[in-house]
Amino acid sequence: MSGTSSVGGSGVYEAGDQRNVKDSEMNKAERYKEGQPNSHKANDSKDERSIANKLDREAKRENESEPISKEARDSQADPTLPARKHGNEPSKGAKIDAEIQQEEEEMLKKKGIK
Repeated sequence: MSGTSSVGGSGVYEAGDQRNVKDSEMNKAERYKEGQPNSHKANDSKDERSIANKLDREAKRENESEPISKEARDSQADPTLPARKHGNEPSKGAKIDAEIQQEEEEMLKKKGIK
């Protein structure tokens, strides 16, 4: 019936590259390894991953630790460091945090914990 159309050539209506993948080949592919790197974004609402795939991904993420930047690690050690590093005076809150941190370290030293 495709040969009776007056629009386009017969090659347009042939299966060619529109064939389905065989079930035997489909099951050989490893999950999450099929697509291109970074092809799925975890927060993309239009991502069409199945619910099962999303749940598997979240289960894997529970075991992963969040990467912490160098500046964040430094600010945990000294709250006034980021401001001083950029040539600014530390904020009042950062100064108070530094004092509290110093007091807590002294208390721990007295207790013999640190």
